[in-house]
Amino acid sequence: MPEYTATTFAPVQGFIEKSRKLRDLYGASLILSYLSRKITNAAEVQGVNGNISVISPGEPKTTKGLPNRILLKGTLSEETVRQALLDGWCHLLTKCQGWVEDKLPERPDYRYYWQREWELWRNHTWEIFCGWGNSIPDAMFDLERRKLARDWSAVNWIGESSSLSGTDAIAWNELGLNTRNPKFLHYRDEKEKIDRFYQQLSAVLEGKRLDETPEGKFLDPSERVSIPELVKRLVTHPQIAKEIGDDLPRLDRNFSDVLRLPNSETNNPGRWTGWFMGDGDKVGDHLKKLGDGENADLALQEFSKAMRNWGKKFEDNFPNGLGRIIYAGGDDFLGVVYDGTPNLTVEELNESTQKLKVDSWTWLQKLLAKWKEHKQEIGLSVGFVWAGHSVPQRDILQHCREAEKRSKALGRNRLTLRVVFNSGRYVQWTCPWKYLSILNCYRDRDGGKNWGHLYNDLAQLKARHAIETVPISEEFQEESPRKADASISKALVNIYFNPEDCETFSDVEPGKLGDYLFEEKRRRCLTHSDTHQAFINWFDELVSIGWYLCR
Repeated sequence: MPEYTATTFAPVQGFIEKSRKLRDLYGASLILSYLSRKITNAAEVQGVNGNISVISPGEPKTTKGLPNRILLKGTLSEETVRQALLDGWCHLLTKCQGWVEDKLPERPDYRYYWQREWELWRNHTWEIFCGWGNSIPDAMFDLERRKLARDWSAVNWIGESSSLSGTDAIAWNELGLNTRNPKFLHYRDEKEKIDRFYQQLSAVLEGKRLDETPEGKFLDPSERVSIPELVKRLVTHPQIAKEIGDDLPRLDRNFSDVLRLPNSETNNPGRWTGWFMGDGDKVGDHLKKLGDGENADLALQEFSKAMRNWGKKFEDNFPNGLGRIIYAGGDDFLGVVYDGTPNLTVEELNESTQKLKVDSWTWLQKLLAKWKEHKQEIGLSVGFVWAGHSVPQRDILQHCREAEKRSKALGRNRLTLRVVFNSGRYVQWTCPWKYLSILNCYRDRDGGKNWGHLYNDLAQLKARHAIETVPISEEFQEESPRKADASISKALVNIYFNPEDCETFSDVEPGKLGDYLFEEKRRRCLTHSDTHQAFINWFDELVSIGWYLCR
């Protein structure tokens, strides 16, 4: 009989990314942690009569931030895992459905025809994967192998799709009415009933009468969401969370959503927000190393406890007024930086945005030191995205993932800063943590901080083809048709950046910072051409980010 069981479930990223509001992200995180808790509970129940114990995650009885990858000592059947997860998921859906039907009771002109649709989501939302082995690495390898074979079945829906995902049907009381023939169905024929359902549901979520106008705190009357998307929003409601039980973490009372969109009533322009996503480097290799060593069970358990304790401390100590951590589970985290002050004038909003940039940059420069507090031998890769107000939240999350992935692809233990404009265009810059302070070293020709001097100089040189960038996918081709020369880029760094302004470069001679950074880049590149082109690209991105973020 195998000695170890590894298990997880999916989809996780897809479940999180289908989010419009900060509440959706929180709700998705709470649900995922809740389902993980149900699996660990089932393992502990089995362990009473057998030899099953939870190795990872550490502290499995603390639900908040509980990761979805679980390692057990002993053999737990896939059926037990599946039943535990489905029982927890069904409990969530039953409480949410029951709350809606209780607050919006049936009337002669209002009936519920959606039971079958809720049942379909109960049975066709999650995939469960289990792996077994006589050692921890064997169990983890078996889990990854089994994840290659997907066991997901789609459901055909009738009617209009969710305005969020664009794929699943809109949740409303007559969703499953058997007289809805897709051959003759027109959205305009049902629009009035759907509008009434969302207006009334939005009102009762805010504790108002059915005929009152809601503010849209929990659910905007104009939104059209599917059943899972509705559940993510409902679990953040205090009444529903209380009915679900203590295993579901609660949001704090001061919860407020991110203010991003323009406000025509106060003439406020849209607000920029910052989103960051981080992940430990080569955690799989580190876990394999621990699993192959002596006292593997204890070592993995201690590692998991250390990371979970770090995540809790990281969330609790996040600066007040800067934003909030959405989740911090294990070695990965997601957060948002924003100003929640309502009804700001244009001048006040500009000042607030500038202060937010400065505060977030100060925090980012200290992030690696905070990361090392867990005392585990793993690096950190982070993507930080500044996004315009018209960039959809699901696109922002995708940019966060891409930025984090870029940090890992370019050497790990790095930060990628990306500025995403309302048009969808973006600029980005990736830098090792120890060199981030170069942005603080900038000096224009007058000794000030006007990035326009360097930005304009570089634009002129690029227009005359004195400096040319190559897309990152072509950067490390050993046989390049042209020989790049980074001498101009090095010279510009020497002119515009003063190493005496940063402790990191205190040993570098004034006017030699470009040469120093070039030599650092040379150590990581394979050929002469690689070094020059990589440095040109890095410098070009540095100037773009400096211009948009530090001006």
